[in-house]
Amino acid sequence: CAPGRRLNSMYEIFLALRYLKAKRRQAFISVISIISILGVMVGVMALIVVLSVMNGFRADLMSKILGVNSHLLILNYEGPFPDYRAIEERVAGARGVVGTTPFIYGQVMVKSATGVSGAVLRGVDPATVGKVLGIRDMIHDGSLDVLEAQTDAQPTVILGRELARQLGAFPGDTVTVVSPEGRLTPLGRAPNSIAYRVGALFDSGMYEYDASMIYLGLKEARELMGLTGEKVTGIEVRLADMEASEEVAGRIQTELGYPFWTKDWMQMNRSLFAALKLERIVMFIILVLIVLVAAFGIVSTLIMVVMEKSKDIAILKSLGATARSVMRIFIFEGLIIGCVGTLIGLFGGYVVCTLLAKYQFITLPSDVYYISRLPVRMNILDFVLVAVSALGISFIATLYPSWQASRLDPAEALRYE
Repeated sequence: CAPGRRLNSMYEIFLALRYLKAKRRQAFISVISIISILGVMVGVMALIVVLSVMNGFRADLMSKILGVNSHLLILNYEGPFPDYRAIEERVAGARGVVGTTPFIYGQVMVKSATGVSGAVLRGVDPATVGKVLGIRDMIHDGSLDVLEAQTDAQPTVILGRELARQLGAFPGDTVTVVSPEGRLTPLGRAPNSIAYRVGALFDSGMYEYDASMIYLGLKEARELMGLTGEKVTGIEVRLADMEASEEVAGRIQTELGYPFWTKDWMQMNRSLFAALKLERIVMFIILVLIVLVAAFGIVSTLIMVVMEKSKDIAILKSLGATARSVMRIFIFEGLIIGCVGTLIGLFGGYVVCTLLAKYQFITLPSDVYYISRLPVRMNILDFVLVAVSALGISFIATLYPSWQASRLDPAEALRYE
């Protein structure tokens, strides 16, 4: 039985290939077949390129965000807390943690000789922050080491490049930072104002960060914010696997207990990544419509082949071919068109993505997008998803014409021959 079934499949595939090679008087059918293949190819190629570029944008965006923000934050419901070193030791021993660093956070106002702007203060420990954040590579016109404990009369601050541009303050200039939560006086809290020398600029590539953030050393940040002892706002944590941040956060919060609580990078950027995910899904659906248009070409091709080959179908049925066998002939024909178009499209998409990544011949205005090229990141799962979708649509497109061919009555088809 098995050899007979294989023989049936072989002759069905043979006839499907033969029908695709139209004779001279049937050249129009061959042209329609080529157009159908090209339609599937263009749709698949467009899907691959767009999904790869969107993957690149997401990866580039994540690298910028996680260069400034950590994978996990450990905070305290009661605000700044002392004895952070003991907490760091407990957190550093947790499974999946590769680095920790303390930080101080606050809202301040920055004044220069020519301007004033609100800003976000980040007090960091230069000795350990590089193990958790990627800001060392973002520092320009100086280095992160300028925040080390200073002995000169004027401490140093690092400004975001856009913030420095707004203030007209650059390395070597002096700015005044005002904190509303300043020193404690007999009459309560009074704003604290300290002059700093601009020691360096940082450029993360994200306008929101570069236009609003300043960095100080922990000692200087405590003095500005009026924190006593060795208090810090929280601890930043870097994980071996950032995708496991929710699980690790849960374990750490359980171990530390109240009043500590954790916040991972997904929670901090939930709306942004949700928007990116939605955009990716919508783009996939829109581009699949291109493959659907190509599927109409497959339907048209098969309908014309069925009309042209009605006599051949009648003879096959007269020789004993079953309706299911005839249906399979035209399903194979449509799938051959879909497979050829899909394979060429996958190869074409890979070539285009490789060229985009290597030669970067599509440039973007960096002052608008803060990237100068299209980032490309290919994912094997995208190739599989696109291939399965294209072949599935091609298969569905073959069903109606194939069913019509299988219902052909041999006697009716041969009556006037």
